[in-house]
Amino acid sequence: MKPADASGAEPKPLGGLVAFEEGDFHALSEGLARDAQYNDRRLLARRKLGAIAKEAAVRITAESQGSLELATRTSLHQPHAFNQMRVRRLWAYLCRDRKEKARLRRVLGADLARDLDAAYRNAFLCAALESDALEVSLRIHPEAWYDGQNLVHRVRKEGTALWRALLNALPEYRLRLADWKGEWRCGELSAERIEEFLRYYRPGEHALVVERRFPAPPGARAAALQPLVPEALVAELARLAPLYRFTAWSAESDFLFAQ
Repeated sequence: MKPADASGAEPKPLGGLVAFEEGDFHALSEGLARDAQYNDRRLLARRKLGAIAKEAAVRITAESQGSLELATRTSLHQPHAFNQMRVRRLWAYLCRDRKEKARLRRVLGADLARDLDAAYRNAFLCAALESDALEVSLRIHPEAWYDGQNLVHRVRKEGTALWRALLNALPEYRLRLADWKGEWRCGELSAERIEEFLRYYRPGEHALVVERRFPAPPGARAAALQPLVPEALVAELARLAPLYRFTAWSAESDFLFAQ
């Protein structure tokens, strides 16, 4: 994964929510993922995801009465060294804004916070498009170790009840650890299952993902192409905001260094 500005400026999102089309998925298929002729189609899909992220950020700010503001970015749409010259997935990110990054830099110090501008080095909400699926998720990359550590320290200090309640309020989602085959299904998580996850999870070594996937395989994408799908993805991102707020380091959720 690489930040959007690895090879150019962030493209302007579309002016409103626009339905996905067959070509948006097809341009990410294995046979076309390396083909630069499909960059324009992938750019259009990227801008659609950008519009979804922008709308979600506005909604999250409004629903939090201005207390949670998130910046938005999107991933590369053209073959590049950082995606192994193959575009099989497009993302839109929502992560801490410049003001919150500045606060975190002061806590971490200049050396540890050197690469904080990269979106994936922060806990982030994500709307993603693949050749056969749509996805909404909360993600902590291994290089966003400070957010992973903040979560672990908070749960250890306060207990598992609140984190478990937030996860179980999302019964369509699953909690995953890196690329492990195992999963922890939200909506039915017990305290014992949460403790099991925490025994394995190591911030800085493992990715943490809370995701919901919407299958859209070739020949069966009609549901993913419906006009209301972008609005539904906005609503799903907003549903994840309380979990993000609990998880990510902030002035109100400061558990980075164990007391």
